[in-house]
Amino acid sequence: MMPPPKSAEPLLPILIVLHQEQSSPGRVGQMLQARGHALDIRRPRFDDPLPTTMAGHAGAVIFGGPMSANDSDPWIRREIDWIGVPLAEDKPFLGICLGAQMLVRQLGGTVFAHEREEVEVGWYPLLPTEAGRARIDWPDKVYQWHSEGFDLPTGATLLATGERFPNQAIAHGRAAWGVQFHPELTWAMMNRWTVRAAHRLGAPGAQSRRHHFEGRGLHDHQTLRWTERFLDLWLAP
Repeated sequence: MMPPPKSAEPLLPILIVLHQEQSSPGRVGQMLQARGHALDIRRPRFDDPLPTTMAGHAGAVIFGGPMSANDSDPWIRREIDWIGVPLAEDKPFLGICLGAQMLVRQLGGTVFAHEREEVEVGWYPLLPTEAGRARIDWPDKVYQWHSEGFDLPTGATLLATGERFPNQAIAHGRAAWGVQFHPELTWAMMNRWTVRAAHRLGAPGAQSRRHHFEGRGLHDHQTLRWTERFLDLWLAP
């Protein structure tokens, strides 16, 4: 008599790194859960430890926050150093906004403000490079919320560019990606950000709250499609 078939092995969780008490992994977290991954949420800023190996995780995502990768807080330095763990083990890593800037710092690059103190807060054009187009199709416009950009570290590949901040998406090795824009953004998150951080809407180069919501209706479907495709690519063995 044949033994019963074994059930499929459960998928490893995804390590989620957040930087504020009320932060959420948003749509990225929802999509990862829909793919069968539990979310292991850590907040190193509030003394949550980070693993010494990625053996128990399928990948890691570091999200954004109002702080800078250049800040002197010890937890920021520890988090930047920790990114060396998934890089060394060739495990999927995604840095979003601040997370991308931390990746750049880990790789020896520089994070800096715009020379005219301009920001990207709202919807802005994204132009993929040839290397970026070879990997995935990209949205025409993406949602941004940042005042700093970064140079291209040695060994990294530029995947997408922008006008105000030229380096918008990078890859390093097979499994590490960094993007300045926010694919995780939900409708509720946009409402919360544009209210609680309304003062940012008056910065040079920022768009009005009305344009944030109009842009979502016009452009978010492309970001949604990109995120679905990206996560499948990112998690592929």
